[in-house]
Amino acid sequence: MKKILVTTDFSENSWNSIFTALKMYAQTRCHFYLLHAYEPSALNVMGSKTQQRLGVIYDSLKKYSEQELEEMFSYFQINHKNTNHEITTISKAGSLTDAVTSIITQKDIDIVIMGTQGATGAKEVFLGSNTVKVLKTVTHIPIIAIPAGYNFQRLKTVMFATDFTVPFKKNELEPLVELTKIWQAGIEVVHVAVEFVLSDEQQMNKKKLIEHLHDFDLRFKNIPFEVNVSTSLNKYIAYDTSSILGIIRHQHTFWEKVIGEAVVNKLAFHANVPVLFLPQ
Repeated sequence: MKKILVTTDFSENSWNSIFTALKMYAQTRCHFYLLHAYEPSALNVMGSKTQQRLGVIYDSLKKYSEQELEEMFSYFQINHKNTNHEITTISKAGSLTDAVTSIITQKDIDIVIMGTQGATGAKEVFLGSNTVKVLKTVTHIPIIAIPAGYNFQRLKTVMFATDFTVPFKKNELEPLVELTKIWQAGIEVVHVAVEFVLSDEQQMNKKKLIEHLHDFDLRFKNIPFEVNVSTSLNKYIAYDTSSILGIIRHQHTFWEKVIGEAVVNKLAFHANVPVLFLPQ
């Protein structure tokens, strides 16, 4: 049984990420863990009187978390009848990053699914900081970031962004391949570049990728570089509502080192489709 961790803060956006997860893996036997983390760590650095006052607040946070999760669980008990799915709720004190890391180890989680809050400027930093922290901290298992307002119906295309500079390992692509099989989708390999003449090494890596994915409807698409990698990708998928975009960890690290682009941040915040961050 696949174990999926979905984070929630009870916002409309996090509800949407849960519904997307349930629909995306509707045909798969899954145990979904719905996690809400609340942060009481400020107590440790406060004076005793302040601790007492904040203690009341954090007791309220705990009760609120447990109550909301109980209502959420009741909702799915009544309204979600998929026999492939089990749902467990978890309320945990601490930062979201620490809570996610802890639950991944305790429950042997296969994949994490999180909502993102599309915004700009200071709001982006504040509202999305938790998501980006998790993306940068949890690098050993796949994470799917669901954009705000995304309405998942079906998956027609699984896109995979690469520049063929690093050789591919078959197990790296497994989460992407799994979704392709579930939805009988096509795979589109997208390459963002200023020019598309491949070196001998790139050609070798492309050939290896074709070998790994030869059982699927496989297409290749060259996307002209515009402003930055994220902008180029987002422009290409701007009106696509039936795709997911996959990217391997070393790929965005490469882009960040070469051109200084914070690809994780930009894709997490501004992509119009879910982004599957694959572990290296």
